[in-house]
Amino acid sequence: MSSVDITEKKQMLRKATIEDVEKIYKLINSFASKDEMLPRSLSELYENVRDFYVFTEDAQLIGCAALHIFWKDLAEIKSLAVQASHQRMGIGKKLVSACIQEALELRIDKMFVLTYSPEFFEKCGFCRVEKATLPQKIWSECVKCHKFPDCGEIPLIFEVNK
Repeated sequence: MSSVDITEKKQMLRKATIEDVEKIYKLINSFASKDEMLPRSLSELYENVRDFYVFTEDAQLIGCAALHIFWKDLAEIKSLAVQASHQRMGIGKKLVSACIQEALELRIDKMFVLTYSPEFFEKCGFCRVEKATLPQKIWSECVKCHKFPDCGEIPLIFEVNK
């Protein structure tokens, strides 16, 4: 009779720490280098580390997402990324759910996302909208982007407190 080594992987979804920032930077920018998402600088990530959630497996960073507050009734999910080897396993959905839960706790009415992967967010309950329907204040970051004004990202909205 042979023995089978079954080791369970330890997975965790948690708020990011300073120690995660360089790993988040590498993950996000690995997708940005393939033009699949927008790049983020280390300084921007350190400044916004409190916005981020991370998903780890055996202490390795597998995914990340940020909930960025824009106004009393509006937040954005930013920088959702999951290592290619771990996609289609529900990790992205768990990260989005954590952001939605935090928005509920903060009593934020709406969340939006600007994405190259609208189908994923539609599966999470987001609806496509015209860019013109989003408040102008969200474009303050866009004007700094090297792809502005034609980045091709698609805006979607999620009504948090329906």
